[in-house]
Amino acid sequence: MTLPRSEERKQVQFQFISRGFPETILLLPGWAADHRIFGPLGLEFNYLLPSGSFIQDFEKALLENLEKRSLRTIAILGSSMGGFLAADFAVRHPERVKSLTLMGMRKRYEEAGIEKIKEYLKTSKAAYLYKFYHACFSPGEGEYLSLFKKGLMKRYLKEFSTDELLEGLDYLAGARLDPDALRDVKARFIHGDSDKIAPIEEMAGINGLTVLKGAGHFPFLRTDFREVFYDNKA
Repeated sequence: MTLPRSEERKQVQFQFISRGFPETILLLPGWAADHRIFGPLGLEFNYLLPSGSFIQDFEKALLENLEKRSLRTIAILGSSMGGFLAADFAVRHPERVKSLTLMGMRKRYEEAGIEKIKEYLKTSKAAYLYKFYHACFSPGEGEYLSLFKKGLMKRYLKEFSTDELLEGLDYLAGARLDPDALRDVKARFIHGDSDKIAPIEEMAGINGLTVLKGAGHFPFLRTDFREVFYDNKA
């Protein structure tokens, strides 16, 4: 699968990729990533992909896009920061969400930790991102890390601006996950048990959780993710 490159980050956009399936899924990436990271997925859906700096006016823009494409409901797959956006949308518009899958989630990020990351980025964006991306993979995911380093990581280090990354951190500083508020959409969670960014311990007691053994913060890059996704599908 070839995903379109994001050329413009200044305005929220949604790109639709028809793949010949009856249903469409919205793919929402996490912080310091974009839609290209979902390239290996190969899920049996048409894809709706955000591009640009999609945090601002996300809800309004998504609703307008759904109306434009005559999509009454949509499946959503959100990773980390994208998961918070997905959850917020689902709480406000449960009637528009056919299914909701969240990956690499935390209930919240501590503001003090966010502020430290901001300082690191301002001092050396590339050095911090290099460390962050390595932390997204577990010790047993060397093959996936190697592929990421040869491909997207090089592009991300060049393409993400400091301002865009700081905007994402500002959003994360105030983001909260309330699993009880997602009961109407029957949210399900897929989480790596070796996730350093969002430790699995934070998901204790959450219903609808499937743990992917040996996975880090990017479980969807693994070859065994599809099996987990469909086994876990309601």
